[in-house]
Amino acid sequence: MGRAVLSQFLTLSNSTPRLSSSLFCGRLGSKYLKRPGSIRHNRTINGYNGAGFRCCCSVSLSQPAVPETSSIPVRKRIVSGVQPTGAIHLGNYLGAIKTWIELQNSYDTLFFIVDLHAITLPYDTQQLSKATRNTAAIYLACGVDTSKASVFVQSHVRAHVELMWLLSSATPIGWLNRMIQFKEKSRKAGDENVGVALLTYPVLMASDILLYQSDLVPVGEDQKQHLELTRELAERVNYLYGGRKWKKLGGRGGAIFKVPEPLIPPAGARVMSLTDGLSKMSKSAPSDQSRINLLDPKDVIANKIKRCKTDSFPGMEFDNPERPECNNLLLIYQLISGKTKEEVAQECQDMNWGTFKTLLTDALVDHLHPIQVRHEEIISDPAYLDGVLGEGATKAAAIADATLSNVYQAMGFLYR
Repeated sequence: MGRAVLSQFLTLSNSTPRLSSSLFCGRLGSKYLKRPGSIRHNRTINGYNGAGFRCCCSVSLSQPAVPETSSIPVRKRIVSGVQPTGAIHLGNYLGAIKTWIELQNSYDTLFFIVDLHAITLPYDTQQLSKATRNTAAIYLACGVDTSKASVFVQSHVRAHVELMWLLSSATPIGWLNRMIQFKEKSRKAGDENVGVALLTYPVLMASDILLYQSDLVPVGEDQKQHLELTRELAERVNYLYGGRKWKKLGGRGGAIFKVPEPLIPPAGARVMSLTDGLSKMSKSAPSDQSRINLLDPKDVIANKIKRCKTDSFPGMEFDNPERPECNNLLLIYQLISGKTKEEVAQECQDMNWGTFKTLLTDALVDHLHPIQVRHEEIISDPAYLDGVLGEGATKAAAIADATLSNVYQAMGFLYR
């Protein structure tokens, strides 16, 4: 199978920055050689917007390394995605997509629709393609700028699946058995109804991240453990196949993958349900009342806010553990309005629920209306949307194929 290095950014000689030699010292060697089935679980680091969706996000170098004397800045790359399952809701938007709009101004960015992740649980085959296009249109409607960012579909870049298989060969089964999400979802579905993909999903997520030589990964609270597995897996592959072993095979040597670090948004990373302030807003929740979908019309938004769960305490306040719903709704208002936490606390502290719900409804409707109008324009122009996705996939494939070519070489495959 041919593995031509297509990327203008990454080449066999400089596609990945060198990692510290400590990764190949006796400490790491002992860790991965003597205890290959072990994995650290750093709970402080414990995912394509969270909030009921799985998010794979990464930041990586977008250009070859430049000499230390060069004044040319080396931009980093952000890669992130959302599943095309169900409607994109407010948690997806505030937890990830809205952040993308800010990050695209400072980084080289690639945003993708993770359709491969969407099939780990039963799904509607008739709706997958439609939902994928709809999700891409929402990305653009929310403000993803194609002059700054590439938008593509995960399955359109074959390197994601190929790297997943290669990484699977180096992933101890014990690591996957410890994944909390697998335990929870397999328990709900029953062992007889759970596919292998649900177990190996974190390896695909690792592939999504490592393909682009990630420095940082914007990650939701529910994906921290998967990111830790990605970090461990990167270190393991670097030790098993990188360094001098790779160089003896004609490669560059050094680290094959960068070991990514987590980047957790300070606010909005975990928007909660409208019916339960202790549960994350989710597309998989049985009641649509639990979430605000980005394409909900005005009357639906008003009805959901009117009926959302509240409490009997007077006034409005952040961070009271006895008032999770109050804290969640104030957070939503803060993020939608663009105000600071202090400004919102002062503005709303003496409001009753009726007054605040009206304020929140108006803010949501005003904020989402332009997105809904733009979405309708994009979805009604399929040629434009196909062009955006095609161009994005071409750019992503060039970068991903360079990494994949290095991995094939380092693992000893015959080059065609």
